[in-house]
Amino acid sequence: MEKLLIRGGVPLKGTVSISGSKNASLPIMAAAILAGGRSVLRGLPALRDVLTMGALLEQMGARFNFSPDDSLAEIDASELKNPVAAYELVKTMRASVLVLGPLTARYGRAKVSLPGGCAIGARPINLHLMGLEKMGAKIELEGGYVIAKARRLKGASLYFDLPTVTGTENLMMAAALAKGVTVLENAAREPEIVDLAETLQAMGAKIEGAGGSLIEIEGVDELKPFDHEAIPDRIETATFAVAAAVTGGDILIKNSRPEHLDAVSIKLRETGAEVKKTPAGLRVKGNGRPRSVNITTMPYPGFPTDVQAQFMALMCIAGGTSTINETVFENRFMHVPELKRMGADIDLQGGLATVKGVPALKGAEVMATDLRASASLVLAALAAESESVVHRIYHLDRGYEQMEKKLLALGARAERIK
Repeated sequence: MEKLLIRGGVPLKGTVSISGSKNASLPIMAAAILAGGRSVLRGLPALRDVLTMGALLEQMGARFNFSPDDSLAEIDASELKNPVAAYELVKTMRASVLVLGPLTARYGRAKVSLPGGCAIGARPINLHLMGLEKMGAKIELEGGYVIAKARRLKGASLYFDLPTVTGTENLMMAAALAKGVTVLENAAREPEIVDLAETLQAMGAKIEGAGGSLIEIEGVDELKPFDHEAIPDRIETATFAVAAAVTGGDILIKNSRPEHLDAVSIKLRETGAEVKKTPAGLRVKGNGRPRSVNITTMPYPGFPTDVQAQFMALMCIAGGTSTINETVFENRFMHVPELKRMGADIDLQGGLATVKGVPALKGAEVMATDLRASASLVLAALAAESESVVHRIYHLDRGYEQMEKKLLALGARAERIK
């Protein structure tokens, strides 16, 4: 099993280019199911989750050709003879559930294993199923699988009790081929949803309101293949922005969209870091010991839960005491015991972490428990005195493309070892 050896204490300086968004790419890959013919997705990152989704599409009968060097994939789902998302693949990646809506809409049937993925808390798909049922699908749960059947889905007015990103995406894709108009109220507003909506519109879908809390979709009889480039990964952008601040470095982040990270940028500025939008990209510069600030994770456009762990690493060495309130996932503090192994002073009470900054973290052997926790531990190791080893970096590979190579280019002392 691979791990990352990091010798900390080096300010990161230079330029880094951000890869395409994993969280935008996965639903767009699923959207290829909605049309016959060859769809093209550009800017696709070479990540484990992307390969898993590709394998899932192939297992169902689609053709998936991926060129990592070109960040380009061709997907042809003209004939899916096996509309089944099997447990072996779905258990490793929760986003696999995104094939449920497209399969039901185009083929009238789907069998999808209940999802797995990171163990960061309960993420039920009841809102997905409720929406499909209201659109006329018959839903059964059998042997750990969701079985959906419908001759043709029908438009419906749907309200989400809580904004759900994958639920919004799944039902938006399903509604694109439904008969009539579907309205999604209290929909998630993330940039990845807007990117999916733009892809569907290019395919011929009629969608209005994506990026707001009310989305209206008028179903059409058929859709055509797409040729689309995924947006840059805003979470990777945020991670490198925090890397600059936590190491006292100076990083120019190219191929980024700063407008997707307003909440993170505001909080970084509050810590004393310089955050500037330039024609070349987003420049982030550390400015001495960071100041402590309080954050509360919220759905977009609030502070993203996917950056909470990375920001905690920064607060571990801040002057003063900060509070981090996690409101999205109830079990997203599994990095806390590992940060404590490095000398962090963190008190955890339910969904609230109180972090008292220490002058410096100490190198240690730590273990990643999920994707964003792994990024947090890497950032802490970069800032720490002496040497750290981050185990189970297969979590890191799910969401960060060649992270150690990008870190090396910025002057980090990092090495992937067996």
